[in-house]
Amino acid sequence: MALFDRLKDQAKNLQQQAQGGRGTTGGHGTATGGHGQGASRGGSRSQLVGVLKTQLGSLKAELKSGAYRDASMAMCALVAAADGQVDAAEMQQMESLILGNEVLQNFPPEQLRQRFHKHVDQLTRNFPQGKAEALQEIAKAGKKPTEARAVIQTGIVIAGADGHFSQAEQAVLREACGALGLAPAEFQL
Repeated sequence: MALFDRLKDQAKNLQQQAQGGRGTTGGHGTATGGHGQGASRGGSRSQLVGVLKTQLGSLKAELKSGAYRDASMAMCALVAAADGQVDAAEMQQMESLILGNEVLQNFPPEQLRQRFHKHVDQLTRNFPQGKAEALQEIAKAGKKPTEARAVIQTGIVIAGADGHFSQAEQAVLREACGALGLAPAEFQL
């Protein structure tokens, strides 16, 4: 899965930047995506999610604003409903991922549940309108670049947690990048 290999490379670059390195776009993640050479695809997905979780964890102290909380819950709902529907099992799995996320533990679980469910309800009732409202909420995090990037990273972690990163999930992540004024290519989307 070349996409996961590129995302993993990007996550490593971003993690190095967070630790004091420089260079935002280094030559990683070519458009051809020819990185997947015999490594276990499940392993590279797990590694990607692990690297992004670690990177987000290192920013935990900075990610305490209501804008990040609300944008992350809108992002998680968009990822959950990316295919146009959300069943009870998927809702439960997403809620577990949200509540188990180290950075999101900055916020009371009931606040997270309430905001996540509000967006999922809007998305399942009227997907185009719910998506527009979720993207508006996501855009509010664009005032702080660290938070904006963390919202996208949170979305990637949530999307990749099940080992499957669908085209629909990638599409909503690209739209969220647009709402935040970020280039999807920065995240290899």
